[in-house]
Amino acid sequence: MSRYKAALAAVFLGLPGLALAEKVAGATLPDGARAVEPYRYRVERSYEDTLRFFKATYPPARFPRKVIVNQPGLKAVHIENPEARPGGWDGLNVYEWKGETRIFVLTTPGKKEAPRRR
Repeated sequence: MSRYKAALAAVFLGLPGLALAEKVAGATLPDGARAVEPYRYRVERSYEDTLRFFKATYPPARFPRKVIVNQPGLKAVHIENPEARPGGWDGLNVYEWKGETRIFVLTTPGKKEAPRRR
């Protein structure tokens, strides 16, 4: 039985797009995304490839997009999460600046604790 599981894992990890992707606040990021600051990630993929990844992962019909900026040297798109819940991701800003593709995960503030009495 363990050889079966090992073979199955090898098949899934060998297929593009089926490798384990990183999740941040519930949002799936492309493989190889590396944290540069809290909730900010650098991706080795091109801007266009990153947008294709998110189009397949979060279909535009359910997750609306809005162009934030489109200028020479700077492009950015916001992907909205209409299903956002406290503590989860509210949206994603995907941007390219100075030839680097980055992702900023916007989170919905969690439930605030009630003030404690002394």
